[in-house]
Amino acid sequence: MIHKIRIGLIGYGKTGKAVANVFSSDSRFELCWIARSTVSEGVQTHPDTAVPIFGMERQSFERLFDSYPVDAIVDFSSAKAVHRYGELVRKRGMMLVSAISSYSESDLAYIRSLAQSARVMCSPNITLGINLLMMAANLLRKAAPFADVEIIEQHFKEKPEVSGTALKIAENLGLRKNQVTSLRLGGIVGEHEVIFGFPHQTVRLAHSSIRREAFGAGAAFALSHLSVCGNGFYTFEDLLLRAAYR
Repeated sequence: MIHKIRIGLIGYGKTGKAVANVFSSDSRFELCWIARSTVSEGVQTHPDTAVPIFGMERQSFERLFDSYPVDAIVDFSSAKAVHRYGELVRKRGMMLVSAISSYSESDLAYIRSLAQSARVMCSPNITLGINLLMMAANLLRKAAPFADVEIIEQHFKEKPEVSGTALKIAENLGLRKNQVTSLRLGGIVGEHEVIFGFPHQTVRLAHSSIRREAFGAGAAFALSHLSVCGNGFYTFEDLLLRAAYR
């Protein structure tokens, strides 16, 4: 019998709910519990499943891990959450897939330290398509460093900050923050476009997240490949390259 990867999901906003849907319907995984920032009185479960939902402020992660053992944590919450469960990841050697886009340098240093005794994958955008876009943009930038480059990112109207994914793309390409243009329109899930300008022509690399389940599909891809890796810190690009050349 093939062992399912048991998952604890942290974060249950719009994206977290879509991620839960993906894991709940994928036979390779068993979603054991969900932790969210707030929770109503009484017992809650994910719709159509018996997966319990806990409030992070009321629940001890150590007690949660004891009561509902998991092989992996998938985090779609906030940068501060990892400091609440990180030492348990280190102690128990669980896998960690983090999709937080706003980690500080000190946060990242802490997460990298966990990778000494665990398998850790960290990506500011965990969709498969956007990571393929970033790989293609990096290759084109190296091949044509003389090209003009600009980034356009579009998201739903309520998103206040500049896309962490767009800033990461800019960083990788050696661009300044003012070379990122942000648009906030209606209910757009997420769109990123990298434009390369050459004499008499342009090249456009674009990615659109049509549904938030794209983040769940990316997390499932990452976790399935992370499960056959040794302890260490991995990016999504690392896992893509391992998948391509294995």
